[in-house]
Amino acid sequence: MDQIARSQDTARNLPQLPFGTAAAGFGGGAPMYDLIELMFFAYRDFVGDADHLLAALGFGRAHHRVLHFVCRRPGLTIAELLDILKITKQSLNRVLKELLDQGYVEARRGMRDRRQRQLFPTPRGNALALDVASLQSKRFTRVFSGLPEGARAQAIAFLLAMVDEEGRDKIAAMTGASPAVNTCLGSQR
Repeated sequence: MDQIARSQDTARNLPQLPFGTAAAGFGGGAPMYDLIELMFFAYRDFVGDADHLLAALGFGRAHHRVLHFVCRRPGLTIAELLDILKITKQSLNRVLKELLDQGYVEARRGMRDRRQRQLFPTPRGNALALDVASLQSKRFTRVFSGLPEGARAQAIAFLLAMVDEEGRDKIAAMTGASPAVNTCLGSQR
C-alpha cells in the first residue's frame, strides 16, 4: 500500500491546526493512549497471522488486501477496488500484476463496459484467501469464546463506528453488518 499517498490524503481532509492543538479539540482530557496502543497491538497480531503465510509466497499485506476483496466480490472492477482500499492506481499496479502473473487473480473485460477490467479469483487465489481468512477467524473464535454473549455484536458496532460517518452505510452493506449495529453499541446480531 502506498502509505505516503494515504497519509497525504488523510492530511488533506484534516483541518490545518498548529502542532499541539489537536488534543484540545477532541473533548478535552488526555489522549486515549490505552485504546490507541491496544488498537495497534491487536492489529499487529491479527495481521501477523496472515503475514507469515503470505511471506512464504513472497506476498505482503497489500497482496492480502487485494486478494481478499477480489475473492469476496468476484467481478469487482479496478475502480471499485481502488475505492475500497483508498489507494492510488499506481499503488495497486505492482501488487495486482504480481497476483495476475502468479495465477491468483485474473482480469476480464467488463460485461457492461468492455473498457473496464473486472477481477476474479482463480481457484488458487480462492484457496489462499480462504487459508488466510481461516487463520484470522481462528483468532476471532478464540477471543469471542472467552467473552460474554453479545461481544461479537458489540465488536461489530465498535468497528463500524470507527469508520468515517459518510462511508459507514456503504461499509455496513459491504460487510453485512446490520444497520441496527450502526446506532446502538448494545445491539445484538
